[in-house]
Amino acid sequence: MDFLPHTPEDIAAMLARLDLESIGDLFEPVPAAVRVDRALDVPAALDEVSLAAHMRVLAAKSQGAADLVCFAGGGAYDHHVPAAVTALGSRAEFATSYTPYQPELSQGVLQAIFEFQSLLCDIYGMEVANASLYDGASALVEAVNLAVRVTKRDRAILGGAVHPHYAEVVRTYSSGLGLDLDVAAVTDAGVTDWNALDLTGAAAIVVPYPNFFGRLEDLAGAAERAHAAGALCIAVVDPTAMGILRSPGDLGADVVVAEGHALGNPMAYGGPYVGLFATKLEFVRQVPGRIAGETVDADGRRAFVLTLQAREQHIRRAKAASNVCTNQTLMAIAAAIHLSWLGPQGLHRLGETCARRTAFAARVLGEIPECTLRYDGPRFKEIVIETPMDGANLCRRLAGRGYLVGPALGRWFEEMDRCLLIAVTEKRTEADIRGLAEAIEKELAER
Repeated sequence: MDFLPHTPEDIAAMLARLDLESIGDLFEPVPAAVRVDRALDVPAALDEVSLAAHMRVLAAKSQGAADLVCFAGGGAYDHHVPAAVTALGSRAEFATSYTPYQPELSQGVLQAIFEFQSLLCDIYGMEVANASLYDGASALVEAVNLAVRVTKRDRAILGGAVHPHYAEVVRTYSSGLGLDLDVAAVTDAGVTDWNALDLTGAAAIVVPYPNFFGRLEDLAGAAERAHAAGALCIAVVDPTAMGILRSPGDLGADVVVAEGHALGNPMAYGGPYVGLFATKLEFVRQVPGRIAGETVDADGRRAFVLTLQAREQHIRRAKAASNVCTNQTLMAIAAAIHLSWLGPQGLHRLGETCARRTAFAARVLGEIPECTLRYDGPRFKEIVIETPMDGANLCRRLAGRGYLVGPALGRWFEEMDRCLLIAVTEKRTEADIRGLAEAIEKELAER
């Protein structure tokens, strides 16, 4: 009872209204076999000051990216979030905004979403983008669904180096929809051999660019093969690479999706993040979620509205493109602010810095005795290393030396139980990289 906010008088009034004798009577419908009749060993309540001190003690037992030198990758990356992004994105007009159903009250938020969409079209070489989706994995699901509707086919092919979480989400969503889902094999070079695949009857192929291992796939060649087979090409594209790589639109992609957390959003225990979705204008009616558009009001002034909302609540279910009911406005605005802050030259410098430091890390790590690079060739931001140690164990031991690395790849790829990912962002210095190499070398020597 110490943890209930109700006074004895409150409880007595409630029981009288319900015509019950005691609190225990409330739980009478719960079967006795699953009821706990003994008193729980719960400590006494703390006052606010004591509770805050207790929480600080618990928090001090945890270590994260801010406490360790972070080389962790696999979808969440330790990128710099400029102070301007945090300051502007935290304004009450953005932080407290709700779905902009009433455009006359939501011009600022609608314009911010419109700018976000425009920036995505710019960096990805696409003609239309939506107001965002829940995350990268759900964006990929919606892209596959779009391809199925457009082509009237029920087969999709995922590159084997698509993020395993993305593949699992697509598999889960499609399990009851009759979609035939194939996963292409990865070659010894860490990429998909699209020329070896039979694309007959495929609605779409999914090409990661760069892929889960950091390798650069032949997106142009894959798109060409997809189109020859009557399929769409869906590209999963890291936005931070768009300052140095050709846009997926230029390379023939029909739909581009991504996880956008690297733009203006911290790692934050894996979310909330923001799914990016862009495509060609010819597919606009099949775009999930919502699109903010520009128009003029009755007086001819520039104005913004929700131009498209192809969901069940707005149109007949049979014509709905998706059941997605919202977007990640706050995270999308943070991404738009970050892209605006970078500008074209800043985005180029970001990608160039990541690529240059990744190359340096590959060279340094490759010189460690008994440590090899799993894949050679063009890469961006991530490296797969292989050692004689179990990958998960090495991750844990390196954390004890002050380095956050991984994930270990054995959890998804049985033959890669001694491999792990090393991610190198613009925040990692040459000193950080050399320090990691020394820590790995010491662990291998002491095993």
